[in-house]
Amino acid sequence: MKGTNLGELEEIVLLVVGVLFDDAYGVAIQEELRKRCDRKATLSTIHVALHRLEEKGYLESRLDGATNERGGRRKLLFRVTRSGQKALANARDMRNDLWRAIPKAAFANSLVMK
Repeated sequence: MKGTNLGELEEIVLLVVGVLFDDAYGVAIQEELRKRCDRKATLSTIHVALHRLEEKGYLESRLDGATNERGGRRKLLFRVTRSGQKALANARDMRNDLWRAIPKAAFANSLVMK
């Protein structure tokens, strides 16, 4: 099906949503991306990726209760769906298969495989 493959940012955002589990919302995802991946992304970039992933069926969202800390605003929380779990597993398997297919001689003089 067209449009179901994960781009790099989508894959990372989907993984971070999994890491954050029940507290995955825009700002928390942005902070986790910076902390774990040393990657800066604007909130709008993150939200575009989140909504694309939701359209693909890889994420589901729900509104959390409003808090005084957020000025009465509610958080839009995301969670990985079963389809999202399968997409991540497929991406991992494809990457692992490709890594295993590289002949050792290809990296004989390289630091990549050491």
